[in-house]
Amino acid sequence: MSSDVTIWHNPACGTSRNTLAIIRAAGVEPTVVVYLKVGWDSATLQRLVDGAGQGVRGLLREKGTPAGALGLLDPDVEDAVILAAMVEHSILVNRPIVETPKGVRLCRPSEVVLDILENPPSRFAKEDGEIVSL
Repeated sequence: MSSDVTIWHNPACGTSRNTLAIIRAAGVEPTVVVYLKVGWDSATLQRLVDGAGQGVRGLLREKGTPAGALGLLDPDVEDAVILAAMVEHSILVNRPIVETPKGVRLCRPSEVVLDILENPPSRFAKEDGEIVSL
């Protein structure tokens, strides 16, 4: 059975792990895409950018990436150039991104995912012990 919830996930990221755990606590086994391994295609990435409503720059990860070295932080760089760079260098995409029938979100912080889950858990403990409640 395929899930109607997909998470573009980085297992090395605590925020991404917490987001995945929240989804599972909601009783959903999502499709998990480890995007650093499988990469991106421009159509999927553009769909997620459009759905998240933050623009391409809103999903651009700067910390720990070559974004600066590639000149992507210059405000004059066109969105198409940034999108192409994200497709070429998966690390440039911020994470985690979750898509459900209720929408797309960059889930930073992880509890942002609660807004787009059909049956969010009423209470959840993050890895560090922080309690998230509805």
